[in-house]
Amino acid sequence: MAESTRTWFCEPLETVAIWWRLERRDGVTLGFTSHDRDLAFDGLVHRTAPGMVPSAIRRTADFEADSAEVAGALSHDSIREADLAAGRFDGGSIAVGLVDWETRERVTLYAGTIGSVGHEGSGFSAELRSVKELLARQIVPRTAPTCRAEFCAQGCTLSAAAYTHQASLAQISSDGLSILITGGPAAADLAFGMLRWIDGPEAGLTRRIEAIDGDWLMLDRTVAQGVAPGTRIELREGCDHTLETCATRFGNAVNFQGEPFLPGNDLLTRYAVPQP
Repeated sequence: MAESTRTWFCEPLETVAIWWRLERRDGVTLGFTSHDRDLAFDGLVHRTAPGMVPSAIRRTADFEADSAEVAGALSHDSIREADLAAGRFDGGSIAVGLVDWETRERVTLYAGTIGSVGHEGSGFSAELRSVKELLARQIVPRTAPTCRAEFCAQGCTLSAAAYTHQASLAQISSDGLSILITGGPAAADLAFGMLRWIDGPEAGLTRRIEAIDGDWLMLDRTVAQGVAPGTRIELREGCDHTLETCATRFGNAVNFQGEPFLPGNDLLTRYAVPQP
């Protein structure tokens, strides 16, 4: 059914409920409604969750980004505190709207992505980012000495498959922020790369490799409890975005998306240094 064009809340009594839909980056889609019964539409069962409500939604007719916030209690089994802490909902897409629980007429009031998720006592709050924020992106890139392109993404042109490897977890550090792996490329090639858990408690989650300490991979987030040695992982090599690395390691200097030889703002403050 197409979205309704009716005028909502024009009658003294209406059979209207709020619905919202969350699509995580790992592909899991969850639907909820403020109605006292589950509602099925758009091929998804929206579970009753009256404790979760959008506290405010603001829509504008201009290019200014719409704003919204969702708050609620951690009362539904699909929204677990451990998943929120692990970042499973960070960066996911969200849509919020109204639905007539008798006719299933519906309208979308807000669509965007999930920003930061915070805890408030026994509940949570989520910052929502409107799709209008895409209009605020920079059309003309700023100059920079390092490459602006994401490794193996648009502009870089290198094949992601060529730099993706399978490995397994060998050991976790005492603080849970570093790991040792078995298999895969040399640790030095993984600096600034990505790690994705294939199975175990964090299956589907992606972590950034912030640095390398010997053979240890230092991650951007603590490894969850229950992740055991032998857990399978997928590794994407990284790049430090310098021209030297692009040319010598990858032979891809022709696609370098930076200006390493452009004089910077500190040109007037530089002074000659005698060569040894």
